Amino acid sequence: MAAKRLSLWLAAVWAVVVLGTVLHQVQFWRAARLNTDVLALLPENEQAPAVSAATRKLAEQSQRQIVLLVGASDWSQTRRAAQLVQARLATQPALLQPAAVDASRLDAAVAFYQPWRDRLLTQEQLRSLASAPSEQWASTALMRLYQPAAGPQFGDRLADPLGLWQDWWAERAAESPARPRDGLLWLQGKGQQWALLNYQFQGAAFAVTGEAPLAELLQSSRAELAAQGMGEIRLLAAGVPLHAEAAAAQANREMSTIGWGSLLAVLLLVWLTFRSLRPIVLVGLSLLIGCGVALSVTAMLFGQVHLLTLVFGASLVGVAEDYGFHYFAARQGRPANERWQVLRGLLPGMALALLTSVVAYMALGLAPFPGLRQMAVFSVAGLLAAFLTVVCWFPLFDRGALPQTAFARYLANSLTRWPRWQPNRKGWVLALILLVVLGVGLSRLQSRDDLRQLQGSPASLMAEQMEVGRLLGMPSPGQFYLVAGDSPEQLLQREEGLKARLDGLVRDGVLPGYRAVSDWLPSLATQQRAALLTAQAERHALAAIAEQTGEQPARPLQAPQALDPATWLASPAASIIAAQWLGELDGKHYSVLMLRGLSPTMLPALDKAATDLPGVRWVDKTAEISSLLARYRLGMSWLLLAGYVAVFVALAWRFRLAAWRALLPTLLGSLLVLALLGLLGVPLQLFNVLALVLLLGMGVDYGIFLLEHPGDGTAWLAVALAGVSTLLSFGLLAFSATPALQAFGLTMLLGELLIWLLTPCFRPGEALAREQVEAAPVSQLATANNQP
Repeated sequence: MAAKRLSLWLAAVWAVVVLGTVLHQVQFWRAARLNTDVLALLPENEQAPAVSAATRKLAEQSQRQIVLLVGASDWSQTRRAAQLVQARLATQPALLQPAAVDASRLDAAVAFYQPWRDRLLTQEQLRSLASAPSEQWASTALMRLYQPAAGPQFGDRLADPLGLWQDWWAERAAESPARPRDGLLWLQGKGQQWALLNYQFQGAAFAVTGEAPLAELLQSSRAELAAQGMGEIRLLAAGVPLHAEAAAAQANREMSTIGWGSLLAVLLLVWLTFRSLRPIVLVGLSLLIGCGVALSVTAMLFGQVHLLTLVFGASLVGVAEDYGFHYFAARQGRPANERWQVLRGLLPGMALALLTSVVAYMALGLAPFPGLRQMAVFSVAGLLAAFLTVVCWFPLFDRGALPQTAFARYLANSLTRWPRWQPNRKGWVLALILLVVLGVGLSRLQSRDDLRQLQGSPASLMAEQMEVGRLLGMPSPGQFYLVAGDSPEQLLQREEGLKARLDGLVRDGVLPGYRAVSDWLPSLATQQRAALLTAQAERHALAAIAEQTGEQPARPLQAPQALDPATWLASPAASIIAAQWLGELDGKHYSVLMLRGLSPTMLPALDKAATDLPGVRWVDKTAEISSLLARYRLGMSWLLLAGYVAVFVALAWRFRLAAWRALLPTLLGSLLVLALLGLLGVPLQLFNVLALVLLLGMGVDYGIFLLEHPGDGTAWLAVALAGVSTLLSFGLLAFSATPALQAFGLTMLLGELLIWLLTPCFRPGEALAREQVEAAPVSQLATANNQP
């Protein structure tokens, strides 16, 4: 009676927890706190927080930008097509707004820099002023005085007699290939005339609805061009919002396939096995509560939930129902008044199975990937919630008869027909063949750790992104130089030292160009040198003009003081390159020098260019993350070995000499998966190893239940149902469009199938089962005696 009152109290407490989860779910989905940014999956830089700060700032700068390129062989066609695209996009102002080029910003920047005109020189101008004779500058000034003006003029002839400032602005303008033309931005490339259209995404955070309004809007624009007889016109699109939308739509499809497909398959299995509505409702309830609690706990701990966490969590359906399967498999054919006794008999094995699964999932969280930590927390919370639902509610709501069905009886009796490995001649031959297969497969296994395994964007979208980047010469956010200094002045001087080396690569044609803060804010030392050289050259130039015109010689205009970082940062000019000025962090000042037109062949030379330069660090995020993936693949492999040792110790404490029978199927299944990957030529990566860690926690469960209930067909029935449902859930991840989840799912599919097939082959025989029962602890005898 006391035990039943305690059970009622536990059921009431769990009901309060579930009610709180329901309320939290309502608030969560109203706020739509979902993260689609793939960068959120990546680890923070462990040695240099400034690298992470730089990466975040560069990402924030472009998170709402969308760039469109409309191209044709003739500019008139391009202009007409661009106007049609603009008109079509204007029908969705709540989604996209044109990022118009603000001409006043250029005027404001020119006005701001005007007092420091004599201190703004290109590297070529500095060299010429230092080496050319004074007569040359006098001749140059006279030529400019009498020649017609060409191009935009920044100040009058006498204020800038040598045209130095005009050339400085021309070099700044060369950072972008786009030029104004007929009210649009024009550029030429790949034999076509292109119009550049810049837009700002106006929508809210993407929800998991399966909708893709940006993709649909662009597709309708292409369709309209085709309808107007412009099918040959190319429309290229690039931008973070496009990738985020594609990720959200993909997540919706995969959650529908994996989550709902798994749920329907599980409920169908429950119906075929028990032919009763009550098990379907209760198992479905445990899955629903498990996923709800998992989502709420993850959201409360992390603030946001990543879409890939939801996709991965959808496969939780294939694991969380195991506890309900074990309960109803043991409950089937027994009177309703024995349901509490059935649960007590199952608790030791279920608790041990939960423990091994939780340990395996938590091992995922040891890797420094925020996405994996979310997945680990999601899965652990979901499993625990499903387990508590079975323990607290199933006996309470499971009333009435539950006869054994023919399907359940057939599955339960199939255990007696399952082959069992024995240490005889045939058994050792099979073992030898298995060893040969393992040896050949493992010898061919190779590893590949690549950041692209985290990238799940459609190939066509990635191709357009790369083509737009090449045409515009856009700097790469994945490779850059991080420059540090004890003061802003030291930082700028070190950046200028780096530029001197990069200029050599630009002259040699190795590097197309770069963008640096010191291009817009020279160091004080450079400003002083420029001011002296300019004053000397312009003095000769103005004297020559005065002699030619008969006027009094004018005096060169000089700024009263140097341009300092504080004044520059407060100006409108700083917005042009503000994202590359990181400011002060941990007592040092940082900036980012970005590179244009990168290709993989340039990277070794760029890495070498930073050698022996104090305060300069070459950052290759792609190589860095790939190296990190390799390091953690090795680390998780050693952790996996340690996990096998720990699990074996726990099994030996429970099952003594028979412990190997629970562990060996999982070990063999995991090794066979690796061998198959080697034979199929599939490279090993971190996510394969993480799947093997999870297989350890899940696969051992089958052996635990077969040893916990030796010779019991109902235990095999539960194991069979659990194995099939897990295959349907985790196996579906193998069809994910995200390479990381695909690798994870493929390993789980093969491993789960092999472990499920191997586990009954190592079950103890009847004589060994009797010896095990006789030697088992009292708690285990109670468990065995509770079975029918």
